[in-house]
Amino acid sequence: MKNLETLIQELCPDGVEFVKLGKVCELRAGWGFPTKEQGLKEGKYPFYKVADMNNSTMFMSSANNYISEETSRKLRCKPAPKGTIIFPKIGATMATNKKRILTQEACYDNNVMGLIAHSINAKFLYYLLSQVELLSFTNGFGAVPSLDRKKIENYEIPLPPIEVQTEIVRILDKFTSLEAELEAELEAELDCRKRQYEYYRDKLLSFDNVEGQEVEWKKMSEVGTFIRGNGLQKKDFTESGVGCIHYGQIYTKFNTFTDKTLTYCSENVARKLTPVHPGDLIIACTSENVEDVCKTVAWLGKEDIVTGGHACVFSHHENPKYIAYLLQTENFFQQKKKYARGVKVIDIKVADLQKITLPIPSLEEQHRIVSILDRFESLTTSLQSGLPAEIAARRQQYEHYRDKLLTFKRKGAA
Repeated sequence: MKNLETLIQELCPDGVEFVKLGKVCELRAGWGFPTKEQGLKEGKYPFYKVADMNNSTMFMSSANNYISEETSRKLRCKPAPKGTIIFPKIGATMATNKKRILTQEACYDNNVMGLIAHSINAKFLYYLLSQVELLSFTNGFGAVPSLDRKKIENYEIPLPPIEVQTEIVRILDKFTSLEAELEAELEAELDCRKRQYEYYRDKLLSFDNVEGQEVEWKKMSEVGTFIRGNGLQKKDFTESGVGCIHYGQIYTKFNTFTDKTLTYCSENVARKLTPVHPGDLIIACTSENVEDVCKTVAWLGKEDIVTGGHACVFSHHENPKYIAYLLQTENFFQQKKKYARGVKVIDIKVADLQKITLPIPSLEEQHRIVSILDRFESLTTSLQSGLPAEIAARRQQYEHYRDKLLTFKRKGAA
């Protein structure tokens, strides 16, 4: 097999033609998909929605809805062939820049656009379009972005000989596979370390069969007091003032403990909110799932701050880190699960949290355990922050190589 450089020298030494996308592809819009036709798990044709793109990376391999050939005729759908490239054509999802390749004949709804390649290698086209932001094809009018058909049809792309396209696809396929393997290895390593840490943490905090350790199991109502939060919306945030922690930030911004807030509110707003004293725990009592509900952050700052609704403040006289670590254990999870209420929104009442029991050893023993877990926490946090940076670096390397392979001299250019 000839290498890419040899192929280019033999077939297009003076550069390649640039053509409008509409000359080598058919742009095919999607169809309306009535609710009454949705929900079938089997059928001749998958019927894709934008959300289905979240379940894949390059190829559309599964669908949440299928239709029969009879239904496709009734809906006047013309199934797109295998190899069609689909992407969102309206709304905020265009900013995700998702593009996927059909692996079989399929239909898609009217929020999706398809590109059917005729005179170009479909996968080569996919890699070319990976360089392009979908929002660059919008009409620029209105609050909701939408695809401008003429812009995409008039977009110019390089069209090297088919042999060159095929070789570039082979190279990028291999590079893509290697990158995916590396990312999977890095994520598996992180997952393994996290599970090791969780096992050791739970073992350390179970106090099972440990001689010489005096520990008393107490209800949380015996350990401290709860105050349910109220108020505090994101519109209340200011650049300075009284430090505040919104319950949503507990899920997205904080780990087990913190001595700094990311946001502030005015003193007038703070007076209406729930105070958090140094050493208190802020517990998020509302979540979208049982696993995350009651995620906790210990406040280790030197000044009082405030929190708001969907959270509660737990005040106590124990080591705050120790209690925060306890609330991450499997034992705590099994207890809170019994009190979780709701389907789409999960909530646990303060009255039920008070019933949960925790092992409370001496303060000296709490400090010893915390010093051990702090070291593990630091290692895990370091891995969690280092992994995304490593993956981002690998992706940048891949994108640089991809863009270099897909850059061609225009034929006839000086």
